Amino acid sequence: MSERQVLNKKNLGIKAGLPLKACEGGIEDLRKDIQRLMDIEAIKQLKHAYFRCVDTANLEELATLFHDDVAVHFCGGHYEWKLQGKHEYLDSIGQSFTSEAVGQHNAHHPEIQMLSDTEATALWYLADNMWILNHNVKTHGTALYWDRYLKVDGKWLIKDTNYERIYEINDKLEQRPKFSSHYLSVHGRKQPS
Repeated sequence: MSERQVLNKKNLGIKAGLPLKACEGGIEDLRKDIQRLMDIEAIKQLKHAYFRCVDTANLEELATLFHDDVAVHFCGGHYEWKLQGKHEYLDSIGQSFTSEAVGQHNAHHPEIQMLSDTEATALWYLADNMWILNHNVKTHGTALYWDRYLKVDGKWLIKDTNYERIYEINDKLEQRPKFSSHYLSVHGRKQPS
């Protein structure tokens, strides 16, 4: 794994965006201000949809959230995951979020920077729990995500997504948890017996 970096905006390549203040011009400037706020909301909804689709292994909808040439770089406690392209990433998610997995990922505290009408960046704070039942392992922790988004044909897409763990705990489970509900057991990719 690469050397740990200081997780600040400068090192993560997050630049100051367009100012978050109302223009002093006329109605057209006001429309642009409102559109910028709508774009920020669209990016929030995009990231929330991403985590919902990951945790439910909804690969069909997840595919609609990425730029075809998405770059992925995730650093955890004992792993570094680098992928290039939508299909490679979707295949990896499909292999991870199987009928033997339970995931719960929440991103919050977005710091969204609008760089232009068609480009934005954001920092997100992740808190997650992940059980891999066939290995009797639970991972939980937090991470800092930093993403880049492009607006293509009027729709925001994830172009680059990165995270580095703030902390990660991996627990070996003595026994398989007794979930009263386990969505992926029905809807996740089935593991070979």
